[in-house]
Amino acid sequence: MTHKQRAICALTGGTPDYVPTMELVFHITQEVFGRDWYWPPQLEAAAGAERERMLRHNAALYVQIAERYDYSVIMMNKAAGAPDLAALVRYIRELAGDQYLLMAHGDATYGIPNGEHLLDFTYWIYDHPDEAHEQAARQVDEALERGRYLLDEGLDGFILCADYCFNQGPFLPPRVFSEFVTPYLQRLVRAYRDRGAWVIKHTDGNIMPIIEDLVSAEPHALHSLDPMAGVDIAEVKQRYGDRLCLIGNVDCSLLQTGTQEEMAHSARYALQHGKPGGGYIFGTSNCVFAGMPPESYQLIHDIWRRDRAY
Repeated sequence: MTHKQRAICALTGGTPDYVPTMELVFHITQEVFGRDWYWPPQLEAAAGAERERMLRHNAALYVQIAERYDYSVIMMNKAAGAPDLAALVRYIRELAGDQYLLMAHGDATYGIPNGEHLLDFTYWIYDHPDEAHEQAARQVDEALERGRYLLDEGLDGFILCADYCFNQGPFLPPRVFSEFVTPYLQRLVRAYRDRGAWVIKHTDGNIMPIIEDLVSAEPHALHSLDPMAGVDIAEVKQRYGDRLCLIGNVDCSLLQTGTQEEMAHSARYALQHGKPGGGYIFGTSNCVFAGMPPESYQLIHDIWRRDRAY
């Protein structure tokens, strides 16, 4: 199987030849490869041949990471706007053909505002519900217009990256979440899927009070099953494993501060409970963040490589 075929098999609940793997973001390129990304502000400041050079550099780095760690999905986020993403799709395909499932951010639903605006947002959604609904619908319309363009340019799908939950639970009470987020998430996912896109819903934190809402939207997969917030992949697999693919669950905090034994246990636990029956993609409970020791990530990758076969 190609990496892309392996990912699609898992996303449709199947059992590929071995468990695929992916990460949402990979921020330790300097430590592992000796070079860094060109970030959106740098791309925005460039034009013409220089901007193309930067985007080709990023495309090559995405492929280098995927080859090094056997990723089946490449999540493209080092771009400044939809035209840059379309260019990355072209450049990655020039380098790697159709080996990987190429995805980009595609969420439009209300997520946790930054701390500066959290209180104002909360007051607003309660005090001006009609306005909040109108804005939610408008955001989905805009995302779908962008999505149509990117899918026409060859993108395979979207990872919806609005975060809904703290470690203690969702940022909105479940009743309020069901009114102001769920219907728009459902509409967004359905429209993407109707266009043939693959859809992964990401959110950190304790999703259990709203997990029925997330599953009801029918994404192909749910990421990241955060153990730091008490989300147990064994429970989620038992309850929902026949309805969508699961991704992640290896404890990111342990990769920063844990012992080798704790890291290994988390990786094996995720594989042990994610693998049965298919429909699982291995990964961390968030991303490969800046400051993560490369040897810690390599440790869980080696465990995945040894235990990935069905």
